[in-house]
Amino acid sequence: MENKKIEVSICTGTACFVMGASEIMLIEDELPDDLKDKVEIKGVTCLEKCKNSSCGKAPFVVVDGKVVQQATMATVMEAIRTALNA
Repeated sequence: MENKKIEVSICTGTACFVMGASEIMLIEDELPDDLKDKVEIKGVTCLEKCKNSSCGKAPFVVVDGKVVQQATMATVMEAIRTALNA
């Protein structure tokens, strides 16, 4: 089985940043050892999800191509684990 690397893009636009993305940006420090080499985390200027109310509410994080709205450290961690098990 090949080592799958999950891409996590955290929106750092103003709305997302003040709604909690600033805290989520620290997720790399919180990753358990078994996940550290399986996840690539990056901040992106804006995912433009807040412009479309059907996407939900900020902060937005994209985990392996799937949008997590109202993201928290816990929901992003859960999305990472789900993506790795898919």
